[in-house]
Amino acid sequence: MTGFDLGPQALEADRRRLLALLTEKSYAKKKIVLSSGRESDFYIDCKKTVLTAEGHWLVGRLMFTQIAKELPEAIGVGGLTLGADPLASAVSLISHLADKPLQAFLVRKEPKGHGTGQWIEGKTSLVDGATVAIVEDVITTGASTIKAIERARAEQLAPLAAFAVVDRQEGGSEAIAALGVKVFSLFTREDFPR
Repeated sequence: MTGFDLGPQALEADRRRLLALLTEKSYAKKKIVLSSGRESDFYIDCKKTVLTAEGHWLVGRLMFTQIAKELPEAIGVGGLTLGADPLASAVSLISHLADKPLQAFLVRKEPKGHGTGQWIEGKTSLVDGATVAIVEDVITTGASTIKAIERARAEQLAPLAAFAVVDRQEGGSEAIAALGVKVFSLFTREDFPR
């Protein structure tokens, strides 16, 4: 890898900094009803961090490194819009800088309402059977990640692993793994104040 330091010490510093940003900008200790309908005593909105310039850079570096280690055969990275969009963008950018390009793709929640009616933006950059990494901001039940996996499979892609910024450890990773997809996360609920 060229262009910048992706060594263990630099990445550990990046991990600490990203966790600090997530805790400051994205984390709230309060009662909330999640999109799954479950009630929780904390909330984390990764977009508040990932959409900052620094957060975008950090999550791109960390997720790219994790994908390169755990799924080196991947040639694409994407997931269900909207949570996965900035992640796929960040990882794809860093992969280019590291001279190991991963093509970004975005999975729509519904097919495009005009033109070709496509489900996946960026699919034309990927061949049928391409190994891809699915990215997600937060895994709770795993429903968004599962939708992305199922749609990617229906579009002739091979999603073999899913990568999340945060795993809330509420059964989602197990539901995803039941589809034969490995699950990795940068952080879990234990990394945040309780």
